Amino acid sequence: MCPLRLIEEAGTLYGSGPSLLWLGQGLQRQARGGNIVRACAMLPAVTGNIGKPGAGILYLNWDLNLPERFLDDAYLTAAHLASNPVPRISHMNLAACLEDPARAGALVCWNMNVAASNPQQARLRHALSREDLFTVVLDLFPTDTTDFADFVLPAASFLEFDDLVAGYFHLALSAQVKADEPLGEALSNQEIFRRLARAMTYSEPELHETDESIISTVLRNTGLGLDFPALAARGTIAVSSEPLITFADLKFPTPSGRIEIASTRAELDGHPRIPLPLADARPTASRLRLLSPASPWRLNSSFGNVAKMRKRESGATVALHPADAVNRGLRDGDNVTLANETGRIEMRVLVSDAVLPGVALTHKGLWPRQQQGGANVNLLNPGQESDMGESTCVHGVEVAILPDSNRRAGDTKSAVDKFTDP
Repeated sequence: MCPLRLIEEAGTLYGSGPSLLWLGQGLQRQARGGNIVRACAMLPAVTGNIGKPGAGILYLNWDLNLPERFLDDAYLTAAHLASNPVPRISHMNLAACLEDPARAGALVCWNMNVAASNPQQARLRHALSREDLFTVVLDLFPTDTTDFADFVLPAASFLEFDDLVAGYFHLALSAQVKADEPLGEALSNQEIFRRLARAMTYSEPELHETDESIISTVLRNTGLGLDFPALAARGTIAVSSEPLITFADLKFPTPSGRIEIASTRAELDGHPRIPLPLADARPTASRLRLLSPASPWRLNSSFGNVAKMRKRESGATVALHPADAVNRGLRDGDNVTLANETGRIEMRVLVSDAVLPGVALTHKGLWPRQQQGGANVNLLNPGQESDMGESTCVHGVEVAILPDSNRRAGDTKSAVDKFTDP
């Protein structure tokens, strides 16, 4: 655990400033994640670290509205083409949506392997098995999700078409330059949707615009003064020669235009009027908090088909603090079952003092179709939403760690089979 003196020293350094508070993408992924992020967002206000060089708060770059980098969302999404408001479906509720014929008659999936990466895995796979759910999957390789598809359309890789890339965390714009033509009958996602629009006799010009035209328009609207060949020659560019000062004018996108430590709008939405100094409760003594960050060997579930990557990670493992291992009579290399109300999955123990007491650590991204039992860690994720923003509570999942000898006879059946068998 972090010594108190280091916490106090960090607080003093931050408060003295100038300090930039940069929040990652994992902090909010727990039941009280919205409250936690809201509380953190108050720190620049109470320390004066706002509206000046080297200070401020940053989550991602999507909403900075930096003039030199501004990407025209209205142009890219063409929301005006929708005759009715497009309903929002949280990934936390995808299983519930797909299992209801009144809500979902078809699924088109691209750039995702939902059968591997979504919560409520057994329930979702059961929903994907519906005979009356028409499923189309665009992908480069056979995946867990293509196993459920009525049609699989071969997609081009990102090396096989031109595109623009704006970074999550850096104020930069990059040219994705086609390295080769798509293999076989593969097409880019954009071209697949253009052909579908043509086959369905949609005539709106936005649905037929070429990649070249889209890229040209986006670049022109950024104000950078570069066309695609010029950007490609440079590769990646910083979109501003000067550092960005967030909220330099001290105007904020709130009803009052000020920093609202006490928020009437939050209160009307059912949240506390002010952020509270609260975090999720610790698990009971019999359970551990399960963290499932990305593996150092793959990007989420990408590259799960690559034999070299699979060799790096020979099956699912769970890392435990030595004290937690001793308390459960476990040693390095033991086989255990991780269990909660959502499912059960087998893993191999790694004992490591790099893990805090009370925490179990495994890595996401393994493909269920390649694992014993046909499931991965998302089998244990119940799909709970955080208190704000419909975020996942994936880092709030709790599990019991059971030695194999404790398993009951008959529990060796695949978790997915148990859910889908008649």
